[in-house]
Amino acid sequence: MKKVQQGFTLIELMIVVAIIGILAAVAIPAYQDYTIRAKVTEAMSIASQAKTAVSEYYISQGSMPADQTTAGLETAASYATDVVQTMTYTRTSADVGAIAMAVQDLGGDTALGQTFTLTGTGNNVGITWVCAAGTINSKYLPSNCR
Repeated sequence: MKKVQQGFTLIELMIVVAIIGILAAVAIPAYQDYTIRAKVTEAMSIASQAKTAVSEYYISQGSMPADQTTAGLETAASYATDVVQTMTYTRTSADVGAIAMAVQDLGGDTALGQTFTLTGTGNNVGITWVCAAGTINSKYLPSNCR
């Protein structure tokens, strides 16, 4: 009578477990980076409110607002969410202003208060915005900011 194989050998099971372990070791850090990047993108959308307010002021007045209140923005702490710690606007010159976003601790190697900046430069057409990493790792910024 023939004996039919009835299951997997121990070696085969160990190989499957090792492959799953290797895949998990690669996937978990990539997923963490993805979730942090999504949260920073959410912070960017909150900053778009300020970009709109500053742009409207520049177009109507011909220069950057002097401060956050003049731009029509609320206090820095009023923008606090589970992603954003504070949002501040500062005027650098008549044609240049910057919006700084400080984020909460988003996980990974981010920490409370790390920042990225949106710098607006005005011209006769409107404002051109450029984003840059402040203290936050640039790998977490959206692809158009890196």
